[in-house]
Amino acid sequence: MLGIAWEEPFCGEGANCFRIGTDPQGNAYIALAGQEDLYLTDTREALRTLIRDIKAGKADHLV
Repeated sequence: MLGIAWEEPFCGEGANCFRIGTDPQGNAYIALAGQEDLYLTDTREALRTLIRDIKAGKADHLV
């Protein structure tokens, strides 16, 4: 077991729910709620940068 501490799901409109988690080694994880065994992982700093960039509108062209 990796020891991932999952946050409560973040849900958009409809059923688009994601969970963010971290582990004691400094890694960050993103998964669909209910499918936490299939996750994307990177460093906490990479996740922090991703969230900042999304908030800054750098991914708006994807929606």
